[in-house]
Amino acid sequence: MKTTMLIPFTAGALVLAVGLAATRADDADASPNTAQLPPPSTRRGVTYAADIKTIFDHSCVKCHSGRKPKGHLKLDTLADALKGGKDGKVILPGDSAKSMLILNVAHLSKDHMDWMPPLHNKAGIKPLTPEQISLLRAWIDQGAK
Repeated sequence: MKTTMLIPFTAGALVLAVGLAATRADDADASPNTAQLPPPSTRRGVTYAADIKTIFDHSCVKCHSGRKPKGHLKLDTLADALKGGKDGKVILPGDSAKSMLILNVAHLSKDHMDWMPPLHNKAGIKPLTPEQISLLRAWIDQGAK
């Protein structure tokens, strides 16, 4: 009798586990809600050297520079930022809403491990402000120069 009682429970547990796994997979594949992004800044002529490097220097290059940058992504030069990292390009010039860099710094990535800077980072780096994200968006939308 114990065997019969375990079978329905085991089957039910299996169905529940499969359902949860499918839900997580669906969430991971779902596109982030870009309507939650701060709008691009209205500032014109935004450049890496004049406007973006200071943001990256303050919030990103501690982990994304040097000989062993996290995710093989270096952000300490324009060329390296545009090259991308182990997951490919993170900046799509002309399309900030689809640029992984923006989704990660705005904390819209479904995988919290992709959020930048990480919420509980050892360096105590704070998340980017909506104004910083807006400036990054303007830079990317203007061609990421």
